[in-house]
Amino acid sequence: MKKKLLAECIGTFWLVLGGCGSAVLAAGIPDLGIGFLGVALAFGLTVLTGIYALGHISGGHFNPAVSVGLCIGGRFDISELPGYIISQIIGAILGACVIYIIASGVSGFSLSNGFAANGYGEHSPFGYDMTSALVCEFVMTFMFLIVILGATHKNASKGFAGLSIGLALTLIHLISIPITNTSVNPARSTSQALFVGGWAIEQLWLFWLAPIAGAILAGFMYRFITQDKA
Repeated sequence: MKKKLLAECIGTFWLVLGGCGSAVLAAGIPDLGIGFLGVALAFGLTVLTGIYALGHISGGHFNPAVSVGLCIGGRFDISELPGYIISQIIGAILGACVIYIIASGVSGFSLSNGFAANGYGEHSPFGYDMTSALVCEFVMTFMFLIVILGATHKNASKGFAGLSIGLALTLIHLISIPITNTSVNPARSTSQALFVGGWAIEQLWLFWLAPIAGAILAGFMYRFITQDKA
């Protein structure tokens, strides 16, 4: 169990470092910045590589919503859920710490620029309101879990789960970065919000509620359509 928890911590650390790090450090460089397409790809690549590196140890969740959805879908023991979520949050915070240390080494850096935190209303990249953010995060996480449950099903093609899941997360970010900066992962949202504070902490509830709810529905739905037993 300790090895599983360490793998989840490392994998979530990698996800935040790669995804949020690309947004903070590389997205806005004039003429050379990777833009939001690059950030979307970075998130997908971190999950893809993390799954192939660590999935055989812990399952490669790296996300509390994924752990909850797999639990509801009958693929994960509920007794391991608290440990996984705590490890994921710790890994995410460590990733945010590394980003902060690197980013603060340049003149003009400020957490007021957002630090890749998730938000709605005036803190949405394009001003989307709370309802838009709630629906977006719920639906995107629902579909993410449908892909995960399908790609890892016993009848699915072997060896392609990491690729499918990574590409799905890339697509999700392409759709939803303009709306919320894309969460679908409460640990990722928590790590950035802890550094930004203020409004990011106040709005963090949505980035736990919507992804967890979407994951729960996906778990029940996938079991229903496949007639899998818990």
